Amino acid sequence: MEAGRVPRDPDMGARREADVAPAPDPTGGRSAAMWAPADPGPLGLAAFAGTTFVLSIFNADLVSPRGQGVVLGLAFAYGGLAQLLAGMWEFRTGNTFGAVAFSSFGAFWISFFFLLRVTPALSITTNGLAVYLYMWAIFTTYMFVASLRTTAAVAAVFLLLAITFFILAIGNANLSPRELTNGTIKLGGWFGLATAIVAWYASFAAVVNSTFGRVMLPVVPLRR
Repeated sequence: MEAGRVPRDPDMGARREADVAPAPDPTGGRSAAMWAPADPGPLGLAAFAGTTFVLSIFNADLVSPRGQGVVLGLAFAYGGLAQLLAGMWEFRTGNTFGAVAFSSFGAFWISFFFLLRVTPALSITTNGLAVYLYMWAIFTTYMFVASLRTTAAVAAVFLLLAITFFILAIGNANLSPRELTNGTIKLGGWFGLATAIVAWYASFAAVVNSTFGRVMLPVVPLRR
């Protein structure tokens, strides 16, 4: 919607397994008595994918909306805090793209948690929620442009996510006061599920490629 020590390179921050697999062996840094941070990218992708998947199940109207409270815990703890931490750790690795992406979407899930909690009290309108979603759609779109210098897997996550946000924003803007959902929101749910699956793949590939020390699952590095 990424780690051992290597010679200093201006592109170093982008050349980790979530972007280009596999990552340098982190044990190399330890053997040289240097602290080498693990790659936080797979954690951020997994946290994003898992939370998006559960929310999209409800948006697609595949289960009863009475169970939507389960999204709150995931939104705050996994999609929010875990992804925000991944973003902070990305700053340490020097990956600007990962730092901005994971920190921002971690904050998105935390803000979404509070929106769900305070909506009954503040009576936030569907148009208000649509504006909120449009803002995230715009942010995701320009992050998609930046992702074109990472990998096809990461770029696909951001492309699908941008489409998902736009569809959900349109759906909420056209939601009548008596409706809980509509066809557009359901369509956004299906795109959200596709986004989650691709993000899970990117996370899975990063973990497997790093663990095995070679490319087991391709992420298709894009030309730099």
